[in-house]
Amino acid sequence: MNRKHSTDRNGAPWSEETKQLIWNKATTIPNYPPELWRRDLCGFAIRYTDHGDRDSMYGWEIDHIYPVAMGGNDDLNNLQVLNWKNNAEKGDSLIWSCPR
Repeated sequence: MNRKHSTDRNGAPWSEETKQLIWNKATTIPNYPPELWRRDLCGFAIRYTDHGDRDSMYGWEIDHIYPVAMGGNDDLNNLQVLNWKNNAEKGDSLIWSCPR
């Protein structure tokens, strides 16, 4: 099955509850409201309201650390926040590092 970006392993959109749980894993930015602004794993600024927006420089997606294509699941410990460009670059890679 060809899944859309930032969907669960079955291709369904993430629930608001899951989005919030994963969002809370991202790093807060001092002096910015944490409910709206955070940093992804690579340090890129992301905005909560831009989830799934690949037209926004602050867009973000929920990434499967261990990719679905390799048998990864939707457990919270297998999910992380990534800026959409980082998620697109990572793709289905298991070995990946943040761009410099």
